[in-house]
Amino acid sequence: MTIDNLTKQTGEWLRGEGPYSDVVISSRIRLARNIAGFPFLSKASDSDRKQIFRLLSDCIGDLEFGQENLIVDIEDAQEIDRQLLVERHLISRQHAEGEGTRGVAVSAGEKRALMINEEDHLRIQTMRSGLQLIPLFEEINALDDSLESQVEYAFDKRLGFLTACPTNVGTGIRVSVMLHLPALKITNHIEQMFRAAKDLKLAVRGLYGEGTDAIGDFFQVSNQVTLGLSEEQIVDEFATKTIPQFVEYELAARNTLLKERVHLLDDKIWRAYGTLENARALSSDETLFLLSHLRMGVSMGRCQKIDTDQINRMFISVQPAHLQKLTGRRLGGEERSVARAEFLRQSLASRN
Repeated sequence: MTIDNLTKQTGEWLRGEGPYSDVVISSRIRLARNIAGFPFLSKASDSDRKQIFRLLSDCIGDLEFGQENLIVDIEDAQEIDRQLLVERHLISRQHAEGEGTRGVAVSAGEKRALMINEEDHLRIQTMRSGLQLIPLFEEINALDDSLESQVEYAFDKRLGFLTACPTNVGTGIRVSVMLHLPALKITNHIEQMFRAAKDLKLAVRGLYGEGTDAIGDFFQVSNQVTLGLSEEQIVDEFATKTIPQFVEYELAARNTLLKERVHLLDDKIWRAYGTLENARALSSDETLFLLSHLRMGVSMGRCQKIDTDQINRMFISVQPAHLQKLTGRRLGGEERSVARAEFLRQSLASRN
């Protein structure tokens, strides 16, 4: 598998399947780990980084990671390839923009990604479409155990796993769920969700995680507390209480729109469809808002001219790096807007 092969598939996080998939885009669990005997990356020398990279690359190569896996040397990768990996949620922006020896291993189907030398020596990530945190935890726990049988993690009996950032000390676990909440936004109840998240000590971020704004009504909700609770407690709370409650809020808002503001709802859905079908230039942000409203319309049965799978394919294909890969050439900002609109028109025309 190569990076270019990724552009030919939707990717796990946009598969549009699984429990609560009309609201829950994807579930992700990430573990932060460091190797005993090596300094944290902020203090590591070039030689340290290279040793860590070789050690972990060899360990990953020994895992049952799938024959069609992809290992990318991020330091040597082209900028457009690094950006494509960010757009597919396989690496963080910090990893793409960092310096020095670093890499990522990606499994077939993009269900697993292991970042080497990001903020910590190792970031293990598993991802699924819909709300599937409990099976995800079983998978990542087994993967973590396999790696720990080959290397010694930095661990303190009192504090737990030692990490570069104090907020990750303890379990080192970050549970993150991406939610699509257009109805809460339309009904002006999204701030109530933010307040509820804050009261529960949760972080709410944009589409690409830390440091990004919410675009197109897509929000990432993740835990902030990693010390004092077990991994199982954090995952179970998210899977059985926290996320189902947010899903319930969004579905209630959608029901309110159907009962009390159906003309406004349909106007937003069909205005989005009409713009996507006819526009000659579209920015990334505008496109995501339009696709967000269209996805809501499909989920609520208000639009049968398109399905969620096609919306998801358009969603990823119009991202800047993907768009340039698909067109086979570098594009400036205005050129991307024109190419994006043309791609969307052709995609919708193919359905008629």
